[in-house]
Amino acid sequence: MPRTRNVRRRTNRQRKQSFHHLVSALTFPMSHKAVAIKPADDPAFQLPASLAGLSLPMIIGGIVALVGGAFFSNSAIGGRFGMSSYLVAYMYCLTLAIGSLFFVLIQHLTRAGWSVVVRRVAELMMIMVIPLALLFIPIAVSAYTGSLYVWSLEGYQADHGIPSAIWKQKELWLNPNWFVVRSLIYLTVWCGIAAWYYRGSQRQDETGEITITEKLQARSGPAVIAFSFCTSFAAFDWVMSLAPMWFSTMFGVYIFTGSILSAHCAICLFSFLLQRAGAMRDEVTVEHYHDLGKLIFGFICFWGYISFSQYMLIWYANIPEETHWFYTRSTDGWFNVSVLLMVLHWGLPFAGTMSRHVRRRPWLITSWAAYILVLHLVDLYWIIMPEAGMGLGGATGIIATLVCVIGMAALMLGLMLKLAAGTRVVAVRDPRLGESLAFENF
Repeated sequence: MPRTRNVRRRTNRQRKQSFHHLVSALTFPMSHKAVAIKPADDPAFQLPASLAGLSLPMIIGGIVALVGGAFFSNSAIGGRFGMSSYLVAYMYCLTLAIGSLFFVLIQHLTRAGWSVVVRRVAELMMIMVIPLALLFIPIAVSAYTGSLYVWSLEGYQADHGIPSAIWKQKELWLNPNWFVVRSLIYLTVWCGIAAWYYRGSQRQDETGEITITEKLQARSGPAVIAFSFCTSFAAFDWVMSLAPMWFSTMFGVYIFTGSILSAHCAICLFSFLLQRAGAMRDEVTVEHYHDLGKLIFGFICFWGYISFSQYMLIWYANIPEETHWFYTRSTDGWFNVSVLLMVLHWGLPFAGTMSRHVRRRPWLITSWAAYILVLHLVDLYWIIMPEAGMGLGGATGIIATLVCVIGMAALMLGLMLKLAAGTRVVAVRDPRLGESLAFENF
């Protein structure tokens, strides 16, 4: 037995040594470019003072705008419009956070080296899932008041003539207590994964331990599985249940795809803005924008595929329980939004980001990224607002929702800047930093 244990110890030690040798080789890959890694305390890795000073005003302004927008939306329009506006704002910020979390997990899972210089931007976005967990409280309360989810209203079944046999099955899932418990599970999983990966990355900045990279990689597979389940079921519970009699097994993937697409766009946009402010100017190159552009283009294709497939299958089957969701979005002005999404959210960016020349011009691919982020908001408005039963909401409703979105986005951005001011904007001691700095597209 002692001999077996010694053999096992030697085997484990050899594996670690092999990993360390591999990392060392990857840190200085073959390239015609000389790789120069700056000291960890170099100003290029710090958040510029011009941005750090914006954190407090953005936090205060964001809170005021969010509260004011929700109150104005509720008082000026009434019904479920107020909480629906809040849900649009919440889902917009949440999809960026969880999409960034997925980006970080996938980079570790695939042992990607190219993304090290932009991964910290994604880490700062993913950790915003923690304050977003607190901002879920109004949505949880609405599950009891009926101000957002009609299935919680007493007499909903009788008013809509829903057969008792069907409603009993729905009630097993759609009841306030069980809804809140499930939501807590989703948020706990997201927050736990995000916090663990963020702490690990920060700890490596201080210690430079290569074993931290090993641990982050080893747990990325199970984390992706847990993330995927939580994201799909959260989409079912928080968004699809706005229309409690409608169902689509593809809806979770639809929300997931929008999250990943928008997160890549946000990473591209924030990296560009940081460079313009003076940070990581030499670290993030045309090559990194090119790769981000390829990912953006790929997920534009995937978003279009999922959107069309969901619609086509429901249209072809022509089952009333399924078609009513799309029928609602073909009336009261929503048809125009549906067509615009097809053209502006898929067709135009598909053509615009296809070219290599576009993806290799940082300002151009960043412009497309900002454009897609706007269309992502329109997409969420189109998904959520028809169930408020108020049509498009007119100019007043649109403005009120925009104020909510701007308020919550400003609050999250202010918190990100405050967090970034106390850390580095690049993972300076990641063992693959050299590979990322020397990265080239062939």
